[in-house]
Amino acid sequence: MLAIQKYPVIPSFLLLIFMMGISTQVLARDGGFGGPDAVPNQLARDELSWGEYKEGLAQDGVRFTVDYSAVGFAANDSLDGADDSASGGMLRFYGQWDVIGLGEKNTGSLIWKIEHRHAYSDTSPKAFLFGAGAAGLETPPFSDEGGRLTNLYWKQRLDDGRATVIAGFLDVTDYVDVFMLASPWSGFTNFAFSTGTTTIALPGDAALGAAGATMLGDQFFVIGGVTDMNSDPTDPLDDLLSDGKYFKSIELGWTASQQQIYTDNIHLTLWDADESEVQGSSDGQGINISASRLFGQWLPFVRGGYSEDAGSLAEKSVSIGTGYLGLGKEGNTLGVAINWAEIDGADDQYTTELYYFMKVLPSLEITPDIQWIKNPALNPGESSLTVLGLRARLAF
Repeated sequence: MLAIQKYPVIPSFLLLIFMMGISTQVLARDGGFGGPDAVPNQLARDELSWGEYKEGLAQDGVRFTVDYSAVGFAANDSLDGADDSASGGMLRFYGQWDVIGLGEKNTGSLIWKIEHRHAYSDTSPKAFLFGAGAAGLETPPFSDEGGRLTNLYWKQRLDDGRATVIAGFLDVTDYVDVFMLASPWSGFTNFAFSTGTTTIALPGDAALGAAGATMLGDQFFVIGGVTDMNSDPTDPLDDLLSDGKYFKSIELGWTASQQQIYTDNIHLTLWDADESEVQGSSDGQGINISASRLFGQWLPFVRGGYSEDAGSLAEKSVSIGTGYLGLGKEGNTLGVAINWAEIDGADDQYTTELYYFMKVLPSLEITPDIQWIKNPALNPGESSLTVLGLRARLAF
């Protein structure tokens, strides 16, 4: 059994939030394409918290949200000199202005997202697992980078909404290997269950580039994009595309329908990444597969990836799990999964995670989380590692 005294107190305001109860969540999407954290999709889920003022702006094509999120993690062990807990927060201002074709299917929109990422502890949540002895990332957006420009791009819908083109400062995880339960705000917190299952050498989550997606008939789709491997979100205008280092991807997939692309989704992703000094990665390429299908309230999934010469966290990785949508109340989600990862120079690492996402109030979400990691790759002296987590988000 776990010795509870080994776990430092997670910030008290998170515990107060946890005690407030549960409510509902609306899973909405914009045109089918884009991940759960893409600004248009996040705005759709935030509509319940809009007041009359924001509703009036929405009629003129302007939608926006300000939110604050916080996460905290504690482990039962850590490497010598490393912290056994970490916590941090993020303030975001994001929105969408429909400039062309307001109310029509072929809308042209300006998308933006400005953030301030900060750590409460000496170690940021993003880097926490390394100090605890495991190869991996927790909620990667929760770093200590400070102010940054994450999104500033144009989104153009075409062919009666069946196709989308975006260009500007993008987050590639909004369109590469998209998975409904991968959101670090509402899904799994361990990156083993997110984009690429730790095998893709991703650029930063604010990179200059362009991407496009279109349906091929009623059930098949293709998504592709090119972004700068060395974009710096804290100084986005510095050396734009000057070094010619790019991340390229193309994805072919099947869905039951464009409206069900979040849940009923099978896809194959091919990617190639140039060397990046900013990301600390080398030239490489890889392949990823993902399959999920909704059966009633159950959303089982299988995801895996293989990388070659990219210096990614894992060379091979497979995740298997399920989500249960609407547990307790509509909008709540229970997720459980296990990941196997082959890591260079270490025994195979296994990660299991269980979380419960709850909508406390129309504007408040909380997620308790527990993880068990067998054979932590950076601490071969320990056979396992246990991590407790708590996440909260308040939207305005």
